[in-house]
Amino acid sequence: MNKTHLLYFLFLTLFATSCSNTKYLPEGDLLYIGAKVKVEGNETSKKEEKALKTALKDILRPKPNSSFLGLRPKLYIYNLAGTPKKEKGWRHWLKTKVGEPPVLYSQVDLEYSKSVVQNFSENSGYFNAETTADSTRKGKKATAEYSVKPDKQYKIREVKFPTDSSLISSAVRNTRRRSLLKKDQGYSLDAIKLERIRIDARLKEKGFFYFNPDYLKVQVDSTVADHQVDLIVKVKEETPKLAETPFKINKIIVYPNYSIGSDSLKTDFNSIKKYNDFTIIDPENLFKPRIFDRVLYFKKEDLYNRTNHNLSLNRLVNLGTFKFVKNQFRVSDTIGNYLDAYYYLTPLPKKSIRMEVLAKTNSANYTGTELNLNWSNRNTFRGAELLTISAFGGVEVQVSGQNNGFNVYRVGTEANLVWPRFVSPFKLNPSSGFVPKTKATLGYEFQNRTKLYSLQTFKGSFGYLWKENERKEHVLNVTEITYASPQNVTPLYQEQILANASLGKVIEKQLIFGPSYSYTYTNTLQRRKKNTFYYKGTIDLAGNIAGLVTGANIQKGDTIKLFDVPFSQFVKIENDFRHYLKLGPDSQLASRIIVGAGFAYGNSREMPFIKQFFIGGTNSLRAFRARSIGPGSFDGSATTSSFLADQSGDLKLEFNTEYRAKIYDFVKGALFVDAGNIWLLKDNPEKPGAQFSKKFLNEIAVGTGAGLRFDFSFLILRTDFAFPIRKPYLPDGERWVLDKISFGNGSWRKENLVFNLAIGYPF
Repeated sequence: MNKTHLLYFLFLTLFATSCSNTKYLPEGDLLYIGAKVKVEGNETSKKEEKALKTALKDILRPKPNSSFLGLRPKLYIYNLAGTPKKEKGWRHWLKTKVGEPPVLYSQVDLEYSKSVVQNFSENSGYFNAETTADSTRKGKKATAEYSVKPDKQYKIREVKFPTDSSLISSAVRNTRRRSLLKKDQGYSLDAIKLERIRIDARLKEKGFFYFNPDYLKVQVDSTVADHQVDLIVKVKEETPKLAETPFKINKIIVYPNYSIGSDSLKTDFNSIKKYNDFTIIDPENLFKPRIFDRVLYFKKEDLYNRTNHNLSLNRLVNLGTFKFVKNQFRVSDTIGNYLDAYYYLTPLPKKSIRMEVLAKTNSANYTGTELNLNWSNRNTFRGAELLTISAFGGVEVQVSGQNNGFNVYRVGTEANLVWPRFVSPFKLNPSSGFVPKTKATLGYEFQNRTKLYSLQTFKGSFGYLWKENERKEHVLNVTEITYASPQNVTPLYQEQILANASLGKVIEKQLIFGPSYSYTYTNTLQRRKKNTFYYKGTIDLAGNIAGLVTGANIQKGDTIKLFDVPFSQFVKIENDFRHYLKLGPDSQLASRIIVGAGFAYGNSREMPFIKQFFIGGTNSLRAFRARSIGPGSFDGSATTSSFLADQSGDLKLEFNTEYRAKIYDFVKGALFVDAGNIWLLKDNPEKPGAQFSKKFLNEIAVGTGAGLRFDFSFLILRTDFAFPIRKPYLPDGERWVLDKISFGNGSWRKENLVFNLAIGYPF
């Protein structure tokens, strides 16, 4: 098909879908295709004109049918489905769930929309705006057209707060420093509403529990100067006395076994427990009272404030023990301005069992299934502890690359115990809405790599998790212990070790223990921000104290063994930084940089294999097989005849950037570039070109590609096609392979084109 025929075909398709979308319209009606807004006159600046036009288009209703490249596929599907004979089945689903009914011109009320335009303009400070509304028809389609001619916008000259000496007026006046209403700012009714909400929030921090924004009014005086206004903030005269009164906390009553719809509030005086400032009514003695002393922020005689109110509720929910959390404040029957705080808590079932069957794809091009069986015991020791015991088994099958037949079978078990507090000899209780946690883990896994070897891994850890706020999180493992022991090493793998001695590292017995710490910062949940960030920094220390105490030095032959296994001694640091630039409502540029380094010393000559860095795969350099790149310019594929060995390094540098945009409804597209490599710190004669040097930039691997993301809300299915444009293992001067790209060549596609199937975004 030549270009002329292709253009002709596209034109016919466009014409056919366009006609089919108007063919089924009700007799005499038109398809509404949207509104046009025109801002006239010379009284507004270009910036003000653009902002007003954008805001007006956003508030006009109805919205037309969604379109893509001038087509309306949802409407087309709606018409294609016809009239289903019953309220189920394929056609009904297609029409109601995928399709979209036509937006008709008869649904447009021009006069009402004109008044909306007029009111919004006036509420934005254009008090003398002139507005008109009309429509145009073209065939069976109609467009609404609105024109607004705004006068010069009114600006704020001065904001006046209450001046009298009453308690409530003084409290309102003390909030003015952070006012949203600024001098020379354009008048805005929305800003005034937000200012009332802001003042109310500040008063809630000062004990004014019964106050609300409706008790405030902002008078507007537009006579003070030409196109200027004074805003006068006042407390309404009809404000109730309770709303003008700051309250303190008196009684704090907790019902930890509250059941909705039952008489669970009936009090047995023998079940009442007093603990510090708290009254606990727990007839079945389910919880230790000290839990609530740690979780609830209010104490007797505290001035009520919304921060402690919300932090207490957040912590109760964050315990993970209660299904429902309800809170009430009532005026106390004592002398003075006091509130009694009531907490009604409905526990989750104490014990539960859950089975999961997972479809998996991992970064090593393996796909398979995994069966998980989890048993949980909430409130294990009556202190809201969570004990989870799980057993798992799975199989992973290589479906691409050169490893066909080398499948992975895994079985194991793990036990986790989480305390909702810091378990330590020191009293620690960070002040945030998130409950600090102490976690202990014990686990065992048996992994069988068919035709190669088996590996037993025992692990244990003890540490702390806490969040300062919704953006900052800390994880400190006081100790992590990993013991790995190989079994059933096959003659095939032994042969490969003779050809590539570094493969022997994989089946060495390993004993790793020591602390680790990670810090995470993210503000990616703030959807309105144009720039959002994610950062995770991790430091892993192994065997450092043991090495210092024993004086271990492998360079002198002083290797110290525990249980007949040399313990590992190293320092490892990794930094993961991500930036998300919002380009529009449905598009963004996502970028990531990973920098990591590991240094073995003392009792170790090199980093243990499982703690080294790897690169490549579905979440890394997508144009290369997982763990196949590096280190440096070393070509690992040349050293093994039967399979590709996993390549590892002591240093890692990786950069990824990806343009993401919505294509249609739940289908999103991406264009990406990935670059990076790993290196060794020390020279390895068996891996020429693997050592890090000042020429490291000349050893960067680069790949690019495109993909689709199917966002089903409950999961994101990701498909990526990628290919390398720079191969670091080729001879110097031949590493850029842009000139060798040939999509029409079958052998090139087989060697270079990589398909990735994964769940979730790569970063």
